[in-house]
Amino acid sequence: MKLSKSTTIKFFSSVAIGLLLGPVFTSPLSAAEYEACGELDRHGAYGPYDYTDPFHFREKLPIVERHHFTRGVEYLIKGNTGNVMQDLSYTLMSFPNHHRALASVAKLSIKERRPKPLTSTFTIECWFDRAIRWRAKDGTVRMIFGNYLSQTKNHKEALAQYEVAEQLLKNNANLYYNMGLLYMDLKNYDKAQEYAKKAYDQGFPLVGLKNQLQKVGKSP
Repeated sequence: MKLSKSTTIKFFSSVAIGLLLGPVFTSPLSAAEYEACGELDRHGAYGPYDYTDPFHFREKLPIVERHHFTRGVEYLIKGNTGNVMQDLSYTLMSFPNHHRALASVAKLSIKERRPKPLTSTFTIECWFDRAIRWRAKDGTVRMIFGNYLSQTKNHKEALAQYEVAEQLLKNNANLYYNMGLLYMDLKNYDKAQEYAKKAYDQGFPLVGLKNQLQKVGKSP
């Protein structure tokens, strides 16, 4: 996967998400790649736990975030128990669908311009594969994956993830905004306008999409 040299990335995550019955995930990876992404069962180690489960979030997550997913790790500044990637790996092994950690590891991949960040056990696609295998109906994971794919110019794959996320998340302004940006990249301005209206009707604060639409004679 080729990464853009000038890519920047913004992720929006939401802890409280509405889940609907959606399609079962089919891994886009080959059999060999799927095997390389590893099993989720840690055989007695900490986790795996579900980031969207209220009990796990309340009772199991704090110890991980206290020791591994610190602010320095989240913002790729400094590792807490090792380097940044080692702490991200521990976090994602314990909580495979940890939304903010997935956003951080994706940002690290883009920053390093590597599909497999330095010292990472898995490629970025594997981290998302593991998250989706763990909780296939977690729409926020799909949205974050779509963001990553969009930022790395894999527009077709990004749209596929966003479309699944749209089925799983109810009225999510973050998703609508990012879908609008993707449709702008695809030069489908009518669709971009449609999703911009959905986002701004919910009070979404960023005006980048609005400004892009105005440049092509559209208004949200």
